[in-house]
Amino acid sequence: MNNTNDTGQRPVFFVSDRTGITAETLGATLLTQFDERQFRQSTLPFINSADKARQALEYIEHTGRTLGTRPIVFSTTVSDEVREILREGNVVFLDLFDAFVPQLEAALEAKSSHQMGRAHGIADQAVYESRIEAMNFALTHDDGVGENGYAKAEVILMAPSRCGKTPVCIYMAMQHGIFAANYPLTEDEFESRHLPPALAPHRDKLYGLYIGADRLHQIRSERRRGSQYAAMGQVSYELRQAESLYKRHRIPFVETTNRSIEEVAAVIMQDRGLRRRSF
Repeated sequence: MNNTNDTGQRPVFFVSDRTGITAETLGATLLTQFDERQFRQSTLPFINSADKARQALEYIEHTGRTLGTRPIVFSTTVSDEVREILREGNVVFLDLFDAFVPQLEAALEAKSSHQMGRAHGIADQAVYESRIEAMNFALTHDDGVGENGYAKAEVILMAPSRCGKTPVCIYMAMQHGIFAANYPLTEDEFESRHLPPALAPHRDKLYGLYIGADRLHQIRSERRRGSQYAAMGQVSYELRQAESLYKRHRIPFVETTNRSIEEVAAVIMQDRGLRRRSF
């Protein structure tokens, strides 16, 4: 077979009988142990019948022929029939259920249910509704809005603009059901050297974010290139003042420059003793 893949990337497919979230998460985690530039990743959700499996396999194999390499397939399908169809293709087939379920069945002395969609279904309606409420809370109390609701917050993130407060709050709400608010630090706080009046009563909920000046300069420049807001001098000043404010008031903070949203959230939850709600 002639290699026609000019990019040198290996095609990787995450195949699932539901959303594909589990396959993506587990498969992508394994791929982080290799150079991520080696892979071209795609997700094929809702492959829950033999016909869909054959169509998916035809597409996967066509991609392999076009790129001149065997695709890698991560599967979390529970159907034996679907798995057998995929396994017989000209692919590197890695089934994540095959890898673990047999050992669990042996240890538990029980057969698995083989029910589709259990990983991301609604196991508890009340808990699910609580997660939706947490999402609404994060959106309602974003960027200093809704200060009257801080009493209900479990954590309040504070940092200069564009340091990642909003995505971390939304992630904690969506994935963990945490009621998270955030507050932007501005010139007023830097000049007064005091905590904002809205935050002072909630000192035990506060958590700071810090990011490298070069990275923040880049982020702000993408939004307002050439402005004072994005100038390196302004960025460096705000970060110095924010760090000084954190230390003066003994507010824990985390460096986010080279951390993913997931890792930042995990650090905050660990430090604050926040626990994920089971879904």
